[in-house]
Amino acid sequence: MEHAVMALEQAFRARAGAGDAPRTAVPWSHGELLVMPSEHGDWAGTKLVTVAPGNTALSLDRINGVYVLFDAATLVPRLFLDASELTALRTAAVSALATRYLAHTDARTLVVFGTGPQARSHVRAMLGVRQLAEVRVVSRDRARAARLAAELAVEHGLTVTPGTPADVAAADIVCTCTDSATPLFDGRLLADVAHVNAIGSHHPEVREVDGETVRRAFVVVEQPGAARREAGDLIMAVKSGAADDSVFEIDLHHVVTEPWTRPDRPTLFKSVGLAMEDLVVASEIAAKVLTP
Repeated sequence: MEHAVMALEQAFRARAGAGDAPRTAVPWSHGELLVMPSEHGDWAGTKLVTVAPGNTALSLDRINGVYVLFDAATLVPRLFLDASELTALRTAAVSALATRYLAHTDARTLVVFGTGPQARSHVRAMLGVRQLAEVRVVSRDRARAARLAAELAVEHGLTVTPGTPADVAAADIVCTCTDSATPLFDGRLLADVAHVNAIGSHHPEVREVDGETVRRAFVVVEQPGAARREAGDLIMAVKSGAADDSVFEIDLHHVVTEPWTRPDRPTLFKSVGLAMEDLVVASEIAAKVLTP
């Protein structure tokens, strides 16, 4: 995880992927196919991933697919990866990078919404950048939340319990890792010291956080263009009048390259996922497993 975070920080500093084609979404009967190509340095790659919202009820992963990594000079395929595993790793690593810069250094309490691979990966990622003492798992399915909490407590050796949306009032860090189309908590409850990573949606009409959260927060995105197209949490807040277009302006490049002071209000990192992020992490894996 730490290698992925470091590689992504370098990539955002360099504005890698700025010329990549936008994500292509193909609607299918029970979900959608996403095609995400990118090229940077010695590597090119593309992710073919399916998103099936109904899989959760079937105890199946919501995200499945394959990633193909190519040599950029010859365009010969060099590596095939499980896209769901790669997505969980790179998304959590990007959130960890944002959290490293945006969350208070003494953050101790994490509230995570969701019980799938992203929720699990985000707990691990947050532990890599902050010394957490307590984690609360929130889900509409209390039994799933209890099971994940028990597993995480054993895996990481810390206090992990099922929680409720109201627990965000005591949270230093909040991670929303769900397929919810409507806000998960009341933004009025957030403490001024709280940091939120909202990663579950890339559709302009879907959001995990409400307009009040966006209105109050210092907002950071991955890339302004991608956020304007896909960050429903922000798009809907602007349309409702809760926020203005400035929520799209500050990106991770700005945060990791320029000196700034954390404001006395919540911070919000809205991620929609970039093809560049997949490529950067896949190339890190390639460096470890491929022979020269």
